[in-house]
Amino acid sequence: MVSADAGNIVQFDNVGLRYGSGVETLSDLNFSLAAGAFYFLTGPSGAGKSSLLRLIYLAQRPSRGVIRMFGEDVVTLPRQRMPGFRRRIGVVFQDFRLVPHLSAYENIALPLRVNGVAEADIDQPVREMLEWVGLSGRANAKPPTLSGGEQQRVAIARAVIGRPEILVADEPTGNVDPEMAERLLYLFEALNKLGTTILVATHDLHLVPRVPSAQLMRLDKGHIADPTGMLRYPPRRG
Repeated sequence: MVSADAGNIVQFDNVGLRYGSGVETLSDLNFSLAAGAFYFLTGPSGAGKSSLLRLIYLAQRPSRGVIRMFGEDVVTLPRQRMPGFRRRIGVVFQDFRLVPHLSAYENIALPLRVNGVAEADIDQPVREMLEWVGLSGRANAKPPTLSGGEQQRVAIARAVIGRPEILVADEPTGNVDPEMAERLLYLFEALNKLGTTILVATHDLHLVPRVPSAQLMRLDKGHIADPTGMLRYPPRRG
């Protein structure tokens, strides 16, 4: 087993994922994600991007190999400790997954309530999140009345209100126009500058140059392309 470097928030060692008795969806994944870095995950449809993200946000266990997050092996992590780890991970889904009968405000507040935050301590951070994503005037609107871009911004606010150490976004710009895509990317950049590790899965390669500091991960037929070795052995951030 390769021990996790203190500067890495995620480390995969010889990870494979198989559904049922078929061929492996993901094979021999060996890479590290450095704390505070920004990554784009690209690859054709069917390459396994969503499956890889599910492993990272702990919705799926691998068939083999070791996954270390925050310095611990999460494959063998006791079930009772899993919720605490998941609270350190923010997830933005392509289909938003907002609760339709709750307002934008209530959707954003939901993680705080689930985590037992006192009601008196909820309003200010939710209002701050609404302002940060530019939706202060839509606080009482319910998801069916919001545009795709507005729903995605609510989803981002909900994902980051708990101050996660890593944010995972699955095709966050897939359902919005180019102008909104750039606005969403700006939000991710701002969060990254505050120290959050960002991993954005996208098929839109035009987004990649918009974040000059970002590293590119390409997934093809279940394998990560890492010709320089940067993902396997990232430089220490100083």
